[in-house]
Amino acid sequence: MISAEKNEVAFEAWSALGMLVQLAVAEPKRPERIAEARELLAADLLALDLACSRFRADSELVAVTNAARDASDDVTIPVSSLLAEAVAVALRAARLTDGDVDPTVGALLSALGYDRDFTELAQPEQEDAPSRVTVRMIPGWRSVRVDVDRCLLTVPPGVQLDLGATVKGWAADQAAIRIARQLGCGVLVSLGGDTAVAGEPPAGGWRIRVQAKTALPGVRPDGPAQVVRITGGGLATSSTTARRWRKGGDVLHHILDPRTCRPAKSVWRTVSVAAATCADANTAATAAIIRGHAAPNWLTPLGLPARLVEQDGTVHVLNAWPEG
Repeated sequence: MISAEKNEVAFEAWSALGMLVQLAVAEPKRPERIAEARELLAADLLALDLACSRFRADSELVAVTNAARDASDDVTIPVSSLLAEAVAVALRAARLTDGDVDPTVGALLSALGYDRDFTELAQPEQEDAPSRVTVRMIPGWRSVRVDVDRCLLTVPPGVQLDLGATVKGWAADQAAIRIARQLGCGVLVSLGGDTAVAGEPPAGGWRIRVQAKTALPGVRPDGPAQVVRITGGGLATSSTTARRWRKGGDVLHHILDPRTCRPAKSVWRTVSVAAATCADANTAATAAIIRGHAAPNWLTPLGLPARLVEQDGTVHVLNAWPEG
């Protein structure tokens, strides 16, 4: 995804938490900076996984799910500051999108088959036995409360939270800021394509290839792609083609419409948004996928630069979308 000019930045990439992690620092004359930055980012990702993973049995989020499973009434649970802040970010996203981005869809995602790391799911080209996909109701984001100052989380009985729609963008923001401050250099952090930058950018800005499926520089993109430049904030892409799996006779994707309890209609192949933070960019891009045909009229008055790609590859840009 990062498309760096030669000798402008130091770059590393690796897989973690079921996604491609990309890291760049604008300090090519000090090669030790990229190693130091990677160490800081790896520590952040481990802490994030232990707090917010839906797929590891020892995570805080799974402990919340277990506590709520047998509860007969709302349950209040002490949590770490990391998880409290991550939930607060998710609830803010829900409020700003009128509930389009809702963190209480975790049980629904599991029921639809997304109950393990994505790399372990049956892919669309694989056949399996027919089965019915049960439509379920979700508790709704207003049923969740978090006290960030006291690190207390209150959830309704049976809820299973999923922070996947917001946590990567927020984590990229936090990591980029932390690394830039500690190392005193420009930094780009991309977590599964959700990209945040901080510090002094390289000459001309950070060059980022926008595409449906995040990939390493030099790998041919799958579908329409564009290289853009940003100097601050964040950039995120939501896609109905990147995370797809088969459930019985259905091919599903991971962006759910909380109102229908089904994957959002695939009006857009991808929606990319630039914003002051990656968390806001990710929130807007995800909500735009869910809003479908109404997305341009929603994004335009917000003033957020956006690039929307139809299923046939037709591209629409809004609000001074950045150039390459």
